[in-house]
Amino acid sequence: MASDDEQTALMRAGLNLIQQALSIYDRDLRLSVCNRRFQEMFMLPETLVTPGASFEDTIRFLVQRGEYGPVEDPEAAVQARVQAARAFQPHYMERERPAGRWISVEGAPLPQGGWVTVYTDITEVKLQERMLRDRSDELSDEVLTKAERLAQANRELAATNTRLESARRELAEMEARIRLTTEMMPAHIAHVGRDLRYTYSNRRLGSVMPGRPSEIIGLTGREALGETAFSRILPFLEKALAGEASVLEFSDDLSGRRIRAAFTPDRIGAGPVNGVYILSADVTDEAQARAALTQTRKRELAVQLTSGIAHDFANLLTIIMGMQSRMERLPLADDARALVSGTLAAARRGGVLLDRLASISGRPSLKLGPTDLVALLDDLALMARPALPEQTRLEVHLGGALPRLMLDAGVVQDALLNLILNARDAMGETGGLIRICARDLRNTWLEIRVEDEGPGFTPEALERALDPFFTTKGGEGSGLGLSMVYDQITLCGGSLRLINPAHGGALVSLRLPFRPVAEAQPPLLVLLVEDDSDIRETVREMLRGFGHAVIEAGSAPEARALAEVPGIGLILSDIQLAGGDGAQLLRDLALAGHPARQLLMTALPASDPRRAAASVPVLGKPFDAATLAATIAALSAPESAPESAPATAAASAPGPTGAAA
Repeated sequence: MASDDEQTALMRAGLNLIQQALSIYDRDLRLSVCNRRFQEMFMLPETLVTPGASFEDTIRFLVQRGEYGPVEDPEAAVQARVQAARAFQPHYMERERPAGRWISVEGAPLPQGGWVTVYTDITEVKLQERMLRDRSDELSDEVLTKAERLAQANRELAATNTRLESARRELAEMEARIRLTTEMMPAHIAHVGRDLRYTYSNRRLGSVMPGRPSEIIGLTGREALGETAFSRILPFLEKALAGEASVLEFSDDLSGRRIRAAFTPDRIGAGPVNGVYILSADVTDEAQARAALTQTRKRELAVQLTSGIAHDFANLLTIIMGMQSRMERLPLADDARALVSGTLAAARRGGVLLDRLASISGRPSLKLGPTDLVALLDDLALMARPALPEQTRLEVHLGGALPRLMLDAGVVQDALLNLILNARDAMGETGGLIRICARDLRNTWLEIRVEDEGPGFTPEALERALDPFFTTKGGEGSGLGLSMVYDQITLCGGSLRLINPAHGGALVSLRLPFRPVAEAQPPLLVLLVEDDSDIRETVREMLRGFGHAVIEAGSAPEARALAEVPGIGLILSDIQLAGGDGAQLLRDLALAGHPARQLLMTALPASDPRRAAASVPVLGKPFDAATLAATIAALSAPESAPESAPATAAASAPGPTGAAA
């Protein structure tokens, strides 16, 4: 490839071979390029053919030399031509120069501003026209005049064709840029006509809604999307055809994705609607985050409503239990003693209920960590089978191999154990089969289904089973089991559905975000900052076990000095340090331009302001080697971000670093 200077030289050499004069001025009326013929035709000095020369200076030079004939006010003539040039309008003209030669001047504006002008010497053409007029007695003046006009019209037509061809090329380039832009957008952009057939598509439908074709031009919406999805958007298409713009957000049953679609009428001014523009985007991640945020807000409201009542209720139960205990020690008749025992049992049950209330309305933090789902389900089966009667069987099935996932293993086990016990109670003494199935749903959800052979959900249960305190067990149930499962799963960004399958029984479907553990990254040089020598030694051995090289600091000042060592790829620091704050240490190094990735660790609770104010991912203590490896891998991934990294939650299981910071 030639350099820019070589390409410029080649371009100038080519322009100099053209017999016509050519000049290009930019939007500021400064010369960009011209050929040698331009200088020769108008006998311009070198200063006026140098890039950057002023158009106004060039016109002034030509006016003063008499290029345009005698003028009364030279400066006014200069300004008139400058103002005409600033209009950037296409033009064609022919004029006679003072020396008796004729030139044609053809100018065309450029898309980026400025214009290009071509000057052609047409003296010979004019001489032939004059000779024809002078020497041909047989031709009438009218025929000669028309011939001259025709020749001039042909020249003007040629200039117009040149401009049209230039406009066509610009239009084609603009269309190509628009298509390239739409193809790069992470959304599906399409247009349908009034017959609801696609007339345009950027071929992104298959990526936004997996399972659909990417080439859909000519298809109807029903053919491209399927009956179920099309029936959902049809009312909004009809609104747009009636002139009303609208937005729809819906769940796509085929892919499990959450889709947001905007419908805009295709109309100009007050004219008729010719079709609908459709913009569709996958907002699954946003919907998951929104659901988790909504559930968190519900929890906060529940805390406000129940905390005062629970406090007073606990005090009241304490008083009741104390008085009944005193009565129990008195010499009472058997009937009275039975009443006292019953009252104490009811009070103790109230205490258990308070514990359940505290669990559902508290502020638990997610403890995401790398989880082997096979091992998790095996452990669950070991815990659950002793609680099941002999006539009840428990089976676990996996729909294909699953990678290690970032899950709160405790939440998943608690939820599934609750559902297993509910299924056991629903089947009663007759027993039956409880089946747990797990599968990857299009790399978007981890779906876990718990199915039993019981009587299924009643219509009321299907509608209200997730409401707190709703129960079908009479006095035996608190009504908090399913609502707690729903609460936990929703906080994880997932969903829960209750279904009565066609073959009978009951089915509960749990969907959790499918987050595979990031792959391990190449070895790094790690600066480990921890003031507790025992914890520092343990974490150091973990890092070395992954192949990383480690240098250690026991305080913030020591870490600042060691940070000058070249090649450090990761800084892992505790928040509470001797001689300083770890979070501030990392902020200072980042402001100084240190290139290493950053990670904090702490035993502080999630609600602590020092932890909440951290600007980088935080790994909660205690953590094990697998969680540390997954956190570093996620931190090194291209799309990792502090707010999305799994390290912002505490580890899923205790590790050897159990000491507090």
